[in-house]
Amino acid sequence: MVNLDLPWEPLYTQSGGETNVPADSPFYYWGLAGAIVFTLVVHTFEAYLDARQRSAYKETEFPPELETTVKQIDDDRDKEVTTKKPSEKTEESEDSTATTDANKDAATKSGAPDLQKPLLPQLKEKFKSAQTYGLDKINFGMIAASYDVVESVLFLALGFLPFIWDYSVDFGHHFFGWTETDNEIKMSLIFLCLTTIIGTITSLPFELYSTFEIERKHGFNKQTLGLFFTDKIKSLVLTFVIGGPFLALLLHIIKIGGEYFYLYVWFFMFCFSVFMMSIVPVFIMPLFNKYEPLPDGELKKRIFELAASLKYPLTKLFVMDGSKRSSHSNAFMYGLGSNKRIVLFDTLMTQVHDDEILAILGHELGHWKLGHTLSNFVVTQIYFGAAFYFFSLCYTSRNLYAAFGFDDPDRAVPTIIALLLFFQTLWAPVDKVLSFVLTIFSRMNEFAADRFSADLGMSKNLISGLTKIHLENLGAMRPDGWYSTYHYSHPPLVERLSAMMAMDKKSN
Repeated sequence: MVNLDLPWEPLYTQSGGETNVPADSPFYYWGLAGAIVFTLVVHTFEAYLDARQRSAYKETEFPPELETTVKQIDDDRDKEVTTKKPSEKTEESEDSTATTDANKDAATKSGAPDLQKPLLPQLKEKFKSAQTYGLDKINFGMIAASYDVVESVLFLALGFLPFIWDYSVDFGHHFFGWTETDNEIKMSLIFLCLTTIIGTITSLPFELYSTFEIERKHGFNKQTLGLFFTDKIKSLVLTFVIGGPFLALLLHIIKIGGEYFYLYVWFFMFCFSVFMMSIVPVFIMPLFNKYEPLPDGELKKRIFELAASLKYPLTKLFVMDGSKRSSHSNAFMYGLGSNKRIVLFDTLMTQVHDDEILAILGHELGHWKLGHTLSNFVVTQIYFGAAFYFFSLCYTSRNLYAAFGFDDPDRAVPTIIALLLFFQTLWAPVDKVLSFVLTIFSRMNEFAADRFSADLGMSKNLISGLTKIHLENLGAMRPDGWYSTYHYSHPPLVERLSAMMAMDKKSN
């Protein structure tokens, strides 16, 4: 029979159950039980939201609010065409033909949405597929989440962390002659390798099923098994090559930083963030995808003109072979200072026409112009500073770590273990709340970026472009309100379309 008397202890402990930690210590008394209970409460709440979303995916009726909104979009487009003079329509037709012939040919081959037909019939046609795709993803996600919570609870209850740490110490001593006292950082690197490999192995079946069953079934997956495992090996190598030195420096700074080590860690995290922002797009991303300059032509000219009009220092414009792995589409910007670059997925080029690409980029440039990119970076740095400050307050609290099996009074608690347990326990509730706040903040930024693109006179093209991308990607058309509020960093499609249409009415 399971003993539920407090304090709970993991099955494996460094002291073998002979700890001298006082049982009335709050950290020791509640540590393991609190972590397990919090994990289960969060999982239960998120499972409830998943169940609500699953019910929404089972609905067979096309959402009335989306139908009303998109029908109005189609009607407005029809009115715009019929009210133009014949000469204007001819000129527009010629321009459109000149700039989108290649896109339409590619779209026809790929099964992308028709760039010229009304949007509502196409959405209705894809509604059932979108519901099925969403239902498959949410069902699989609920299974994966259940496994994750079972794994997390078992690892806590069995004493996975002290066991793996002790194994790392034995491994380092046996093969290299290292001692735990003098070579803690080296032991930590062994610990990192072991936990990374174990995590990769346990998550691999879920990634394979998601990619080669769900994504393949719905026509999105384009990669082979060989490419999948090549990517996985590259990611592991990068984790060790970059993550190893990063971890070693971080632990060293904490150990020598004294009482105010969190300030030095904060500065280090800032420098590392800037370093990663610099090398990831230039050296790491090309290891996985090919980036080729957008060919000279009208689209390239118009993008550079748009960037120049907003004083965005665009230096290079690339097309990425996203279709090598998936038919999902995207566009993004990167670069520091006056060396900015824009990347378009090749799939995006086949799903929308040039005016819509410009409108989508107007939205992305809006994030930059409105300071969202900078504010996100600042918020991240404040988050790091706050997290490490509070970590410094409990860094030396042996009672907290003893609750999870690190209870041998003759051995120092490893710094990497102190970090892991702090973020898994005391900081976890704070992190959940902050994550939700940042999700709401992100949604507000998306509406603001939509307004920015609309103010550039691109609202109609942004509306149609977003709808086509949503259509092609089989995005959720009936998102549950609670689920989307908690999870979606971007507002649901119908909310964005309604907001932009309201802006158009006010401006007219």
